Amino acid sequence: MGNVVTFEEILSKTRAMMPDVVERLKTLIRYPSVAFPGYPPGPVSAMADATAALLKEYGLGAVRLIDIPGGYPAVYGEIPAPAGAPTVMVYAHYDVQPAQREDGWETDPWTPVEKGGRLYGRGAADDKSGIVIAAASIRVFEGNPPVGVKVLIEGEEETTSHLDAFVAAHPDLFQCDVFIIADNGNIAVRNPALTTTLRGEVSCIVEVRTLKSPVHSGMFGGAAPDALVALIRMLATLHDAKGDVAVQGLRSGSPPAMEYPAEIYRESAGLLSGVDLVGTGPLGARLWSKPSITVIGIDAPSISAAANILIPRAAAKVSMRIAPDADPRREVHLLMDHLRAVAPWNVRVEVTEVSASFGFICPAGGPGYAAARHALETAFGGPVMEKGTGGSIPLTSVLRTAVPHAGFILWGAEDSSCSRIHGTNESVDIGDLERIIVAQSLFFSLLGNGRQET
Repeated sequence: MGNVVTFEEILSKTRAMMPDVVERLKTLIRYPSVAFPGYPPGPVSAMADATAALLKEYGLGAVRLIDIPGGYPAVYGEIPAPAGAPTVMVYAHYDVQPAQREDGWETDPWTPVEKGGRLYGRGAADDKSGIVIAAASIRVFEGNPPVGVKVLIEGEEETTSHLDAFVAAHPDLFQCDVFIIADNGNIAVRNPALTTTLRGEVSCIVEVRTLKSPVHSGMFGGAAPDALVALIRMLATLHDAKGDVAVQGLRSGSPPAMEYPAEIYRESAGLLSGVDLVGTGPLGARLWSKPSITVIGIDAPSISAAANILIPRAAAKVSMRIAPDADPRREVHLLMDHLRAVAPWNVRVEVTEVSASFGFICPAGGPGYAAARHALETAFGGPVMEKGTGGSIPLTSVLRTAVPHAGFILWGAEDSSCSRIHGTNESVDIGDLERIIVAQSLFFSLLGNGRQET
């Protein structure tokens, strides 16, 4: 049943190819593939081409770019399953968050740098590592894995994705027995983990108006309301004095069994010495199963443009992570209703929904889950933890709807302790990158040998 190999053979082949894998990842990092509106499309399209070329060279068959209406193309390819074998679809994404040296990077974010066993550069972990994991786990079997393999590499995961509608319209392309979402990772290096839940995400824009135009703060201040002051008062009601979310009625999920080590969290978050953590309850629950609210942008005069005026208009974009099993439409409307209700002084308020994405809970005991645990434990040489993730991957719920019988495996080369995804000095541990390639290849071998349960 296909080219089934042992763990020792997989380990040997992976170690032999790792120098080339690292060089290929460096090449991918050099593409500033930011798919956000306003950024140049050329590097994103070039990155799609480079991704397709790498997958094809490493043994993936029928690689092509799929036109996604309204967005950037997805890279797709497949190797048919041997007779009687299951099919695995591996997902990653080639677009990345914006980055510039001035943000606080120690080196140019688009020039990969190896240091201390880690590879630095934007996308090194999130999620260009997922691309080389997919490619290398196929190359281990010289393009002839013991299972069917489909690969889907998205170009808009970090921004407004247009892939959801395409999946819904073409579910046949995504039929498989197991999805591997290679856009995740571990709490710390050498500590393997399977992610079992993802929070969802909703957002809105709240705009406050009070005056027809700016007026002198000395002549009119003290009676006429300032729009920015009103907005600040409204935003301050989103949390209580302990830092817990104060919007009534929001859903909280069941607390996770695993606790997030506070010392690792403080270090990885870059929390300044003496600054308190906010919220109450287990840290894992605060990060993985309870709602959290962040004000991610404000329209207001800058300090350099400050003048002695009452501000007539101010606006903010509010993002909220929601419990993995929460209804995003319900949660975003609770948030929006709260903002309207707390507006002071009868100011004019307009609240507009921006996004509403579901969270995700992995199907318990789905196809291949036990084999994945075994593969991960073998590759890392230690027990496997089950954890949540506070971030969101909206496509997971879309894939679940399109292929309801499939299992899901969420793993990857990221580590919460040092990878700093979305932040400055993003990096991936090269050792963990090797170990997750071994784990994914071993998973293919176990499934191909009929070991979905171990």
